[in-house]
Order: sequence, then C-alpha cells, then structure tokens
Amino acid sequence: MYRILKRDGNAKRAEFTTVHGTVQTPVFMNVGTAAAIKGAVATSDLEQIGTQIELSNTYHLHVRPGDKIVKKLGGLHKFMSWDKPILTDSGGFQVFSLSSLRKIKEEGVYFNSHVDGRKIFMGPEESMQIQSNLASTIAMAFDECAPALAERDYVERSVARTTRWLARCKAEMKRLNSLPDTINPNQLLFGINQGAVYEDIRIEHAKQIAGMELDGYAIGGLAVGESHEQMYQIIEAVVPYLPADKPTYLMGVGTPANILEAVDRGVDFFDCVYPSRNGRHGHLYTNYGKINLFNAKYELDERPIEEGCQCPACRRYSRAYIRHLLKAKEMLGMRLCVLHNLYFYNTMMTEIREAIEEGRYQAYKKEKLDKMRSGS
Repeated sequence: MYRILKRDGNAKRAEFTTVHGTVQTPVFMNVGTAAAIKGAVATSDLEQIGTQIELSNTYHLHVRPGDKIVKKLGGLHKFMSWDKPILTDSGGFQVFSLSSLRKIKEEGVYFNSHVDGRKIFMGPEESMQIQSNLASTIAMAFDECAPALAERDYVERSVARTTRWLARCKAEMKRLNSLPDTINPNQLLFGINQGAVYEDIRIEHAKQIAGMELDGYAIGGLAVGESHEQMYQIIEAVVPYLPADKPTYLMGVGTPANILEAVDRGVDFFDCVYPSRNGRHGHLYTNYGKINLFNAKYELDERPIEEGCQCPACRRYSRAYIRHLLKAKEMLGMRLCVLHNLYFYNTMMTEIREAIEEGRYQAYKKEKLDKMRSGS
C-alpha cells in the first residue's frame, strides 16, 4: 500500500496505492472544501495541472448538500466527476474554528451550523458515517484541534480524548466497511497527532497512536498560532515516533518554504488553502517569490505571470490582461490565478520528488529557497 522508493536524509520518496489509484509522494493535495476548488476550477482543470489528490471537507458537505444526498448520487467521486483519490478532512478543524458556536463533550461536539444555525452533533461515529457516505479514498479521524497556545492541562485532557475518539473511529470504520451498501469498502483511515506546542505531549501521543495500525498518520493542530520555528521543532520531534512505513501528513501547511522544510523532516502529504485563497486575491507564487497583480507596475506588463511556466494562464495570457480581469472583478481573472498557483505547487512537488530520487534534495531546497527569497 505504501512503499518507500528512495530516502535522501530524512526526505522520503514513496508510492501510496489506493483503490482510486497510486499516489506519488511527496504530494500536495488540492483543497476543494465543498467538492470544488474555490475560483471556478473544475475537476477537468485539475487533470490538466497535475493534481493527484483532491481534499474535501466532511463538515461542509454534511451541512450542504448533505452526505446522504451524495451517497444517493453514488459517492463523492461520481458526484464531482473525479476518478483519482479524495481525502476527506474529519470536520474536527472546522468545529474547532466555530469556537463560539460549539460545546465539546466526551461523546462528541454539539454546535450550530454556520449556514442556517441549526443544531448539529458530531462525534467519532458520526464523522466516520458521513465520510463513508461520501465514499472518499482516505478518511481522517475525528479529533479536537486544541489552540496552539492553550494551557498544558487543557491540552493533556484534549489529547487523551482525541486518542479515545480515534479508537472509536477505527471500530466504526471497520463496521462501515463491512456493510453491503457501503460504496467504498476499502476506505482508509488516517489518525491525527495533537498536543499543541508541547513536545512531550506530542511524542507520547505519537507513541500511542503508532500502535493502532492505521493506514497513515497526520500531524494536526499546527499553523494555528505558533511560529514557523516552533512548527519545525515539533515536526522534528514527532516524526521519528510515527511509523516510518506509513504516510506522514502535515495538515493545513502551508507556504512553499514550509513544505520544503517539512519534506526535509520526513513529511510527505500536504494540503493548504493558500494557493487558491491567495490566487483569488491576485497574489501569485513564482520561483522568485510572490507577486501581487493589483500592483500598478503590472498595468502594461506583457509577460506571463512567470516566464517558462506551462500553466493554462502563463501559456496564453499576460500579467496586464489578468490584472485587468481582477480589477474588473471578472471571474476569469480569479480562475487563471488559482490555476497558476495550484500548478506552481503541483510542479514544485514533482521537482521535490525528482530531487529526492537523484539524491540532491539539500541542494535543491537551498536553491529553491534562495531564489524565492531573492525576488529576482
């Protein structure tokens, strides 16, 4: 299922085989929260820009259109016309972000929908049932994402509960995968390491969940208030205690620099809304750093976003034209920028895989970071 092909220091180049195809890692998952990438990007576009895994969100799809509706329509793959792997986030992070609307108890979380205010309960079993209805390739365990700077006593209690919830998730997924009407009886389960910025809590939790024989392991609860340095320290501390023969997923991270640093520390799955969110606001990633197309200096700039880039935007359109579209609030401007950013991330992951294969990851990382910092 997961096979490491090459190591270069702590960086690993692997293949992850699923019922919906084989993933080459390290991989960046393109985030389509409500079964679409924000910015009018279709699954047919994702096929053109090198996307390997699409990520959708359990909470959002449960609220709208409803996971039972998706199941009646044949599952998420059929619903959104995508035949490659899909990972569904458990909904835990969204519940955490609804802090003013939720109440956490042992059985799960009671909260109000952000759409219509109706009361919803979600616990480990409910999250697994929703994700089974969605029939994603990979389901994430339901966890509590404690704030990075939370008090130690609260974090210890939160992590203990997350561990108990994980055992319930595993048992419920085993049950669901055995049912005759389950669309994807080969659904995989990833557990999530938590512990805020407390290394000892994180390490102890990693040891506990490593023994639960899951299909993959994520590091959650980062990029929610701690510094980059703290994040890198936690990754370095935790990864050695997670199973080396399983994928390691850093949730919700991050910038190109974050990804390059995390790969160097043994992580090989990533997701983040940055490329699509920044793209919708005219902020574009290039090998020489980020550019903001709203800047007046691009008004007469006939060059593509980045010379040599083979994305759909750069192959055909100028900075000046895309800037005009953004200023005029034309949806095409947003779409082209999101496509460029996702292509940039996906292409960077291809470069990372090649660098690891060729045993030159350190040199590649240094050159990539130096160029992005130089701005020219």
